[in-house]
Amino acid sequence: MCGGGIRVERKVGKVGIMTALAGNLEQLEEAIGQACRAAGRGRGEVELMAVSKTYPAETIAEAAGLGLRLFGENRVQEFGGKAVRGAELWTDALRGGMRVHLIGHLQSNKAARAAELFDAVDSVDSLKVAERLNEAAGKLGKRLPVLLEVKLSPEETKAGLAPESAAELLERLPDLAHLEMRGLMTIAPWGVEEDVTRACFRSLRAWRDTWAATYPRLRFDVLSMGMSGDFALAIAEGSTRIRIGTALFGKRAPWTGEE
Repeated sequence: MCGGGIRVERKVGKVGIMTALAGNLEQLEEAIGQACRAAGRGRGEVELMAVSKTYPAETIAEAAGLGLRLFGENRVQEFGGKAVRGAELWTDALRGGMRVHLIGHLQSNKAARAAELFDAVDSVDSLKVAERLNEAAGKLGKRLPVLLEVKLSPEETKAGLAPESAAELLERLPDLAHLEMRGLMTIAPWGVEEDVTRACFRSLRAWRDTWAATYPRLRFDVLSMGMSGDFALAIAEGSTRIRIGTALFGKRAPWTGEE
């Protein structure tokens, strides 16, 4: 899916009931539609990314069968293993425009593998990572879409580029011919009041507006902000892409592999 609503197909098994994933998706679509209406926005203005980290290739195949086409993964190594199995399961979905983006922190030494595996990298947070991705994409003969991950939370565990340190990267990006700048991503702080979450999303939108005016050679179409617990607030503050994991797939077990 690239924007717009999803037509949810009722998957009926031997016992004649909708699968949990199909039911979750139907409820989620209702909630997204309600949030869009409350914000005075059309449903087609908000893209749904299914965050499939820690879930197997079979779960992604089921989600693709329900109409989902955009997926987010956190780890290069984890998705590399899934992609082997997925080659057998996702054939129709890939032909139908399925895309998988890296949304987790990327170490520069894994940039080459990330450029090979993913359709886009939404978590670029340094000039070094951008240059490594550009070099790797050039060797692959591809132009790789990227988002800049901006850190707007004081939490030390959060990754991202501090807005005050972004100028060097933003000035250099137009010359990285194998990268296609598309916009910005952020993660709101955990467990805070609604007004703090809103302020975080509003800040990303303000930085987008400032940088779009300052760097007219770059595109800033995408504002990726909002997850299962705060996507309605993100939609109200202008998000164009929400990243939903738990509300779709349920509570996940931690990934046990090594990165």
